[in-house]
Amino acid sequence: MLVREISMAPPGRVILGRAIGRVVESSPRMKGAGVVERAWLNVPFSEKDEAKAHGAWWDREAKRWYDPRPVTAHLQRWAPLPELPDLLPGEDRSFGSGLFVDLVPQTCWFSNVRTCVIERDWERVRRMIRRRAEHRCEACGAEEDRSVRRWLEGHERWSYDDRTGVQTLRRLVCLCSPCHLATHMGYASITGRTQEAQAHLRRVTGMTSRELFRHIDRAGQLWIERSAWTWDLDLRILTSAGVTVCSPPAPDQRAHQAEQVLDQVRHST
Repeated sequence: MLVREISMAPPGRVILGRAIGRVVESSPRMKGAGVVERAWLNVPFSEKDEAKAHGAWWDREAKRWYDPRPVTAHLQRWAPLPELPDLLPGEDRSFGSGLFVDLVPQTCWFSNVRTCVIERDWERVRRMIRRRAEHRCEACGAEEDRSVRRWLEGHERWSYDDRTGVQTLRRLVCLCSPCHLATHMGYASITGRTQEAQAHLRRVTGMTSRELFRHIDRAGQLWIERSAWTWDLDLRILTSAGVTVCSPPAPDQRAHQAEQVLDQVRHST
């Protein structure tokens, strides 16, 4: 698909780019004195029970499904796609470093990478984010620890062009769940976890109380300004790597959808 000029993209449209050759990465697993190649599967979370019923097994260490008796015909619908490269085309790994409050404009709520990427491809994106971060949070260095409910999660770093109304994905970053919560301070407030998020942000950054509240206030003011726009999403660093994206909700539907999801969050906390 040809790269499209950003200025020509209609409102609310996801801007695509040209796909390049995909990079394949093997996933060796040590067993005894030799190296065993798993017959990995690409199973979306929503289809895990079905894959298990057809004979797929779960590898806890790799956090991935595999075919224990390859090739199993009923499991071929989940045959693995090539792994993504550690650096996506056009990605800036230095953009948005560190931990800070990064509020998504209200007009873009719930139109993030995970909701715009088909579920099967999201598994590839998630694995790449964790792998290149060496399974550590890129903000505080923490590893995943299920005993304290600390997970590693993918987060987007966006740039916003007020002239064109385009929100461009610049980088994907691996954050632990406490850092992710601190980044989404608005969500922390809605779910009653503001103090927890603020305490973690201070602990990681070394901010004083005054610096913390000044930082949050500036982020809130920027959020108000950006929420007045309806942004187009530029996801070319994904589509250029062969990731399939689907269109986000239309601009006039986003606010309604966001309110529905927020209602569910409020009632579950």
